[in-house]
Amino acid sequence: MADTDWRNETTVTELILLGFGDLPDLQILLFLMFLAIYMATVAGNTLIVVLVVTDQHLHTPMYFFLGNLSYLEICYTSTFLPRLLASLLTGDRNISVSGCITQLYFTGSLAATECYLLAAMSYDRYLAICKPLHYSTLMNTRFCLQLAAGSWLNGCLALTIFVLFLAQLVFCGPNEIDHFYCDPIPLIELSCSDTHLSILVDLTIVSVFTLPPFLLTLMSYVFILVSILRIPSTTGRQKAFSTCSSHLTVVTIFYGTIMIVYMLPKRDTLRDLKKVLSVCFTVLTPLVNPLIYSLRNREVKEALSKAVSKCSFHQKNMQRLRDNNLA
Repeated sequence: MADTDWRNETTVTELILLGFGDLPDLQILLFLMFLAIYMATVAGNTLIVVLVVTDQHLHTPMYFFLGNLSYLEICYTSTFLPRLLASLLTGDRNISVSGCITQLYFTGSLAATECYLLAAMSYDRYLAICKPLHYSTLMNTRFCLQLAAGSWLNGCLALTIFVLFLAQLVFCGPNEIDHFYCDPIPLIELSCSDTHLSILVDLTIVSVFTLPPFLLTLMSYVFILVSILRIPSTTGRQKAFSTCSSHLTVVTIFYGTIMIVYMLPKRDTLRDLKKVLSVCFTVLTPLVNPLIYSLRNREVKEALSKAVSKCSFHQKNMQRLRDNNLA
């Protein structure tokens, strides 16, 4: 009878994202830290996008996907970090139910898109290392565009289906989410309507839309490692591995932290640990992606060096023109 009486209760229209409210003395420090991370993330990924677009040497499939990934990271962090910064600064942790579902949609769809982009990048590395003679034919411009468009569309489609079910839920009881962003399971658990179908849809979507790209990524690197081990010379193995080491590092960080967070048992003692690990894959991963690709990638470092040289040359010419005009 209690399960059917939720209609008689007051409907909750606002939720409270507790975030880091249990650390009142560290609010300003956390604000400054997350602000620095957000600015560095946007600046670093924007730089990667600009380099990929402007430098002709980076107009290859690998860097095309890297540009998409960097643009995605900018969008991803912008879905929740500005709101987290505002809550740390003002102390206002309220968010409307519709706002929470909207945030969940964008964070979830972008995370799903990232899974597909990482899979496309791993497939690109597989063709480059395992089938080098057919690489230019198989990984042509049209196929790259199809992979990128398919990644974005699948990510959006996956969460559209899930959000349609979430929109049917009614919230009339507790309204506190012990997280710094709208996570699906804690949100569903707050609902006082029947949530079995929503949980089933969530598990189905995770299995259908994120498991295949993960398996494709895993299989690609199994074949890549087998091919690298067959190379007779040590120099050849190192050269082949260096072409995919940056991407492999990003994949390991992304999937590794997600698996740890969602495979940890649901215990109150592990709640803070999960929150810290969530910071790793939601905040730190978008930050380290441009660092990994710029520090470990010769082509990106060369493109950056050329861009700096061009800017310096342009500034010197402008200064000369100003000096001549003044003279």
